[in-house]
Amino acid sequence: MKPNGGYIQYIINPKSGSSSNKQLVSQFRDYLKERSFRVRIDLTQSLEHARELATRAAEDPECMLVLGAGGDGTIREVVQGMEGRKTPLLVVPSGTENLLGNELGFDVNVKTIIRAFEGDCVRALDLGRANGRCFTSICGFGFDGTVVKIVNEKRKGHINHMDYFWPLWQTFWGHRFPRFEVQADGEEIFSGHGMVFVGNISRYAIGLQLLHYADFGDGLLDLCIYRCRGRIHLLKHSAMTMLKHHANRNDVIYRKCKSIRVSSPSRWVNTEIDGDPGPTLPIEIEVVPQAVQVLVPPNAKPAGIRTRFLRMLS
Repeated sequence: MKPNGGYIQYIINPKSGSSSNKQLVSQFRDYLKERSFRVRIDLTQSLEHARELATRAAEDPECMLVLGAGGDGTIREVVQGMEGRKTPLLVVPSGTENLLGNELGFDVNVKTIIRAFEGDCVRALDLGRANGRCFTSICGFGFDGTVVKIVNEKRKGHINHMDYFWPLWQTFWGHRFPRFEVQADGEEIFSGHGMVFVGNISRYAIGLQLLHYADFGDGLLDLCIYRCRGRIHLLKHSAMTMLKHHANRNDVIYRKCKSIRVSSPSRWVNTEIDGDPGPTLPIEIEVVPQAVQVLVPPNAKPAGIRTRFLRMLS
């Protein structure tokens, strides 16, 4: 990209992330200004505001690039606002977990963002849509949704990884695994107790390769169902997932599909979308293929557990 090619829209969530992540945002802003790029900076006032800013920029022919700086919720809204437009997006990950940013190959170093900007390597990014709500990363049903619900109820601003410790502990001891009915591409494939995950990326929190075969631009969503009724079974699933041996087990159902329906006879089932509380069941999910064009570092690979621990420590 050249400085005279138009302006760059920088959408920043000022409440997102730690001080080191905020430094990453300002370092890249300084890099652009030192090279005479015209940068318009807008601070988000809400998730809806982030989506509105992204839509306005993507519809402006003078805008050559949108930068989204924030956590998974902010980036989700920016992506939704840009759906179907040709203007590319560059993610500047500055939240707690940054699931999408990690999947696209970004780490805690501003040099990686600069490589993506200068490398002009563009990939198509699919979107998921659950009961009309878009997501970029992962939807969780049951155990995962309960953890997110507890974190959200106790949240008083920016959160860090330690804010998940007690909700995880509380859910581990108190969770009742609900019964689910799941359909994939119109076929009923599961009826039983367990946990259900649907997503567009391979790695979940702390780098767990939950959706082992996921590709964010293949036009498909990945579905992983763990048959589970108690804590011992949950621990076994956790160990197999950490070892990357879960996807082909008999007590796990793994599919790639375009549409998914998740329902349950239980009314108390919690859901989550990209780390935020999700809609109530039943949920109809569909893929939106190649919804947005994203800049990624050349030869990028998903950030592993080491990178994520460094982000946690920072």
